[in-house]
Amino acid sequence: MTPLAFEDIADRLRRWSFPPAIDGVVGIATGGTVPAALVAQHLGVGLKVIALNYRDEANEPRHPEPTLLAPVPDLGAWRRVLLVDDVWVSGASWQAARAHLPQEIEVLPFVFKGKTDFALIRDVDGCVAWPWRVY
Repeated sequence: MTPLAFEDIADRLRRWSFPPAIDGVVGIATGGTVPAALVAQHLGVGLKVIALNYRDEANEPRHPEPTLLAPVPDLGAWRRVLLVDDVWVSGASWQAARAHLPQEIEVLPFVFKGKTDFALIRDVDGCVAWPWRVY
């Protein structure tokens, strides 16, 4: 596992070109909660959390598909949001979370780690030791 310092993550967030006019951030719990909070704070917008679970602590599928664990948050007047997770492995959690959000809302993806264009960290191979997790 590659450790990443909080300062490195904060620096990457400062350098990232976020899309304009984001009304709020929705984090995919549990792994995406801290990343979403950091993004919301960086952008100066509100934060909501959608509770889904798919993978266990070893990153192995726990359920046949991502499972909703709590009611979907009310997004109120938000019309353009970032849907944030910690890692993009297959995209299954992100797709499931998106399917639960209102279809009329523009939902843009953002993850901290993954081999995808909307990942903050694309230059680190393997698993990351997040500074907010106790391993």
